[in-house]
Amino acid sequence: MEQISVVTTVVDARSVADLLAAAAVAGRLAACAQVGGQVDSTYWWRSAVETSTEWSVQFKTAPDRVEALVEQLRASHPYEVPEILVSRVDCGHPGYAAWVFEHTRP
Repeated sequence: MEQISVVTTVVDARSVADLLAAAAVAGRLAACAQVGGQVDSTYWWRSAVETSTEWSVQFKTAPDRVEALVEQLRASHPYEVPEILVSRVDCGHPGYAAWVFEHTRP
């Protein structure tokens, strides 16, 4: 089974999520990006429990493009310590994996 990589992050504004998604796809760092609806996050920050509304962004990319995508996200992410998670997943359809690979070539 072919594998692709899924990179996820969260941000505090829909407009920021849309910008991150568009930049990654336009730069061929991701074949596609999905902005998820609002999610309420509760977490420790600076010795206190915080709660905020965030938007998730999920990027589908080829394994060899993960490092460049993560670098771009780190550079443009508004958070001081951004959540950037990387997962390798088996692709249930080989054509989708091929599409992801094709559309992440510089």
